[in-house]
Amino acid sequence: MANQDSDDEITLSSSALDALKQFYAERDARQEQFAKLQAKAEEQHDQQQQKLSMEAFGEDWNESQFWYSDETAAFLAKQLLLDATPDMTIGVVSAPSVFVALKNILNAASPEEPKPKLILLEHDNRFAVFPEFSFYDFAQPTKLPTHLKASCDRIICDPPFLSEDCQTKAAITVNWLFKPTITTDKKLIVCTGERMEPLVTRLYKSVGLKTTDYDPVHARGLSNEFYCYANFESLGWKWREEK
Repeated sequence: MANQDSDDEITLSSSALDALKQFYAERDARQEQFAKLQAKAEEQHDQQQQKLSMEAFGEDWNESQFWYSDETAAFLAKQLLLDATPDMTIGVVSAPSVFVALKNILNAASPEEPKPKLILLEHDNRFAVFPEFSFYDFAQPTKLPTHLKASCDRIICDPPFLSEDCQTKAAITVNWLFKPTITTDKKLIVCTGERMEPLVTRLYKSVGLKTTDYDPVHARGLSNEFYCYANFESLGWKWREEK
């Protein structure tokens, strides 16, 4: 009898076997997907808990990369965040150290504090680790995701090169990003060389950009005299007196 039971073991048809294999494959795929989502969530949680640092992104002088000091980056970030609301978007153009400072301030803020949206336009693809990143080449000033057009309430821009071509095309990008609101609702900071002053104040005349008395500091120093321009005064700066 026992031998007969052994001989009569249940066997599955090929179609049933295929269905069973598909079931296990789908189950494994769901488990793998869940594991990835869990890892991503834990990574984002860790990122929010840990202070970000520009030390992970070495400067490439051939790319005209000169990071601000932590103090300068945090100071500029605070000017952009002052009285910001959750429905606002802050655009960071070629100033990744300020973007990192903004992320640190917002990550450290309590849940009750208003948190505007951030976007980062940057040529260096290393910053693609941030979901707010979009690749940016100043030579193609509006070759950007279409949803970014007219999306920003506040912008900081640090054009990578001290040339009329670069400054002019960066201004095209800034104007493309700004929401079509009245000028007084827009906040703009431009950090660039002192010798760019006549050009920069002309390019952004429509939004009232002027030279401030605040002097940005770079982490590793900079041979060129550097100015901070803005279309608003704050507790951190006043208009620079004309020479």
